[in-house]
Parts: sequence; C-alpha cells; structure tokens
Amino acid sequence: MGKLAVLALRVVIVLLLAGSLFVQGVMAPLLRVDLDEAGGDLSAVQIPVVVIVILGFVTAQVVLVCVWRLLTMVRRGTVFSHGAFRYVDVIIGAVVAAAVLIFALAVTLAPGEAAAPGVVLLICGLSVTAFGVALLVFVMRSLLAQAVAREVEAHDLRAELGEVI
Repeated sequence: MGKLAVLALRVVIVLLLAGSLFVQGVMAPLLRVDLDEAGGDLSAVQIPVVVIVILGFVTAQVVLVCVWRLLTMVRRGTVFSHGAFRYVDVIIGAVVAAAVLIFALAVTLAPGEAAAPGVVLLICGLSVTAFGVALLVFVMRSLLAQAVAREVEAHDLRAELGEVI
C-alpha cells in the first residue's frame, strides 16, 4: 500500500472520527429534543433511541481506531504478524455489537406507532447486513491467518537458506 493511500485513508478516518464526535456531542441531544417534541410513542422511546445511537457511534469509532492501528502496521510492514489479529478481532466484535444495537433499535421502535412496520423491517434488514459485514471480516481474518502462516514459513525457509549459503 502506497504512502499516499495510507495518508488519504488516515485523513478520511480523522474526518469520520471528528464527525462522529460531533454527532455524539451535538446531534444526539438534539435528536432527544426532537423526539420529545414529536410527542406520542416517539417521546416514550426517546432515551433508548438516543442511547442506541450514541453506542452505535462508539462502535464505529472503535472500528476506525482499529483500522488506524492496522494502517500503522501496514506502514511498518508488520501487518502479517500475530499482532494484527487483536485489531481484527476487535473490529469483528464492534461490528457484531453494532448489529445487535441496530436490532435493538428495531425492537425499541416496533411496538406502538413509533415507526411504521416497513421501517422496522428495514432496520432489521440493516442489522442482518451488519452481521454479514462481521462475517465478511471474519473470513478476511482467516485469509490473514493464512498469510501470517506463509510469512512465518517463508521466514524459516530464508533462515535455512542463509545457513546453507
């Protein structure tokens, strides 16, 4: 991965982190006020919805920090090591947590007239999509494991070849 690509991705990560902090600090309280003013069933679910939104952004921030750390490993040439698994595992956990939070949002909005049934179904579909992303990252983790095994094997073969020469 080139230096320019790593730099560009880091800029994107910084912008996403700044945006998510803005949403957590400014937009989430405004969402609570809007839900309270809407009245009816929406005012009854205002606190759970705001908590779910804030926790959802926390899961996204965790993923962004782990991607940053993996980028650091790419730059250093150490991404194909056992240390990378820690960050990939945290990413998988954060995406699964996000999927659970999305489903919890659907469950929160389902009773009453807070949201239309179609909207609740769409939110459930988004939850399944997030689980799919977690499974995709898990498959990519398996590919990383194979690459690390090949890297270790190549290192051992180079060491043996160095002894022979």
